[in-house]
Amino acid sequence: MKVQISDIVSGKDRSKKIDYEFEIPTINFEGDEIKPIGSCEVVGTISADKDILLVNAKIKAKLEMVCSRCLDTFIYPIDIDIEERFTTNRNSEDDEAIVVMDDVLDITEIVETSIISTLPIKRVCKNDCEGLCQECGCNLNHDSCSCQKEDVDIRFEALRSLFDNKEV
Repeated sequence: MKVQISDIVSGKDRSKKIDYEFEIPTINFEGDEIKPIGSCEVVGTISADKDILLVNAKIKAKLEMVCSRCLDTFIYPIDIDIEERFTTNRNSEDDEAIVVMDDVLDITEIVETSIISTLPIKRVCKNDCEGLCQECGCNLNHDSCSCQKEDVDIRFEALRSLFDNKEV
């Protein structure tokens, strides 16, 4: 959604309501393909305070991700509030404000960037996900396997024979 900001800055309308839905494209994030489920809802306002434009919005969306432990897909809900500052004044003293060169502000780009910035680094389907067995690849959330689960550092494998042959 592109918003004409000249009437907000000039003082005709000191604020505009944002209420729209759009389709998020598939996101390639850290080697994973994250697919949107349904549309993204954005509700909020754009208001002006002198030469600063303040965007306050609530973003809701659902994304389909792949769990980094068990490789199952799961739905990750996005429900975030954003507050962004923009200015048309190139000499603005506000360090947090992003300078807008055009008369149009693209809200969609802001929303997509906000969604990407809130994605978790470690994407897991649930906090207690057990992942895959390192030996047989079985999903330990659904099945159990009979693999031996000795956690031995391979660098110390040669020392194991000293302890196995020791008589008491």
